[in-house]
Amino acid sequence: MRLRRLTLHHVSLPIVAPFTTSFGTETVREAYLVEAEVDTARGPSVGWGECVAMAAPVYSSEFLSASVELTRRWLAPLLFAVDDLTPETVGHHLRGVVGHPMAKAAVEMALLDAQLRTDERSLASYLGGVVDRVPSGVSVGIHDDVPALLRSVAGYLDEGYARIKLKIAPGVDLEPVAAVRREFGDDVLLQVDANAAYTLSDAQHLRRLDEHRLLLIEQPLGESDLRQHALLAQQLETPVCLDESITSAEAAADAIALGAAAVINIKPGRVGGYLEARRIHDLARAHGIPVWCGGMLETGVGRAANIALASLPGFTLPGDVSGSKRFYDEDITEEIVMTDGSVAVPSGPGFGVTVDRGRLAARTTATTVLEP
Repeated sequence: MRLRRLTLHHVSLPIVAPFTTSFGTETVREAYLVEAEVDTARGPSVGWGECVAMAAPVYSSEFLSASVELTRRWLAPLLFAVDDLTPETVGHHLRGVVGHPMAKAAVEMALLDAQLRTDERSLASYLGGVVDRVPSGVSVGIHDDVPALLRSVAGYLDEGYARIKLKIAPGVDLEPVAAVRREFGDDVLLQVDANAAYTLSDAQHLRRLDEHRLLLIEQPLGESDLRQHALLAQQLETPVCLDESITSAEAAADAIALGAAAVINIKPGRVGGYLEARRIHDLARAHGIPVWCGGMLETGVGRAANIALASLPGFTLPGDVSGSKRFYDEDITEEIVMTDGSVAVPSGPGFGVTVDRGRLAARTTATTVLEP
């Protein structure tokens, strides 16, 4: 494969309702899609990727405009120089660029989609998926008051979501979790996500969540706090799940060895792509650690790819693989529909979805074309 052109489509998609976490509130999803045009032994092909970096460096050190500049100045020139490029070697060719896994993942993703479309093979088949549907969980942001939260959760349960995840932060944690348990009972699969908002000194406070029989508490402490997470895990009955801390298979191995993670949330963009995500899955499965697929408000491109990843055998917990309508009235691909608590694993070539050029144009705010 030889890369001929990369086009970065900067898009802005309104979110159906404000989504609040400990980082802040999002009302619009700012992102860019990577369109890769390549030549293969079977002829030209086009693939799509999506960068999940946020507009500001609040979830990680990466942010959107820096990812664009990095791709323009460093990633694209390195890949244009390779005559025999494959998705599996993208990481090798970009190894000299330190960090920036989200920008790297977006480019690798587009090349992977292009290759799989040429091979007429689905991503799920390529990764080793074993099911044709995966359970769909929903992430519920922080609300202004408990009654509003209960109405929101009731709506998602009525839609059939298999699992509820509540975003929490200091001051908005015990009361909303207790209220959801009282209102909907113990049979609801319920977990919480702190997005690194606490410190180890909050251990006694977090122990009060144990009484609510949660599936897990996700990333309670800081990204680099593996040792502190291990100490916290010893004080909680609720399993500790790591998200922001898991940036690679090496980081996952360290977390498992330290006892810092009873569960792992795998986000392909955060770890550098779907190939690294599969490596983390394989590592966790070998150690008996359950994993699930997290979400970053992806468009249909990233959403479809995440669903394919979640079809691997180690993904034993419902992930944040909701239907398109959870965040967008109109996506840039065909709608991904959640029914009876699950979503279908795309079976078409590549990621199994098609970018609608008209919808893409309507949501595009800028375009960056990169050529050799």
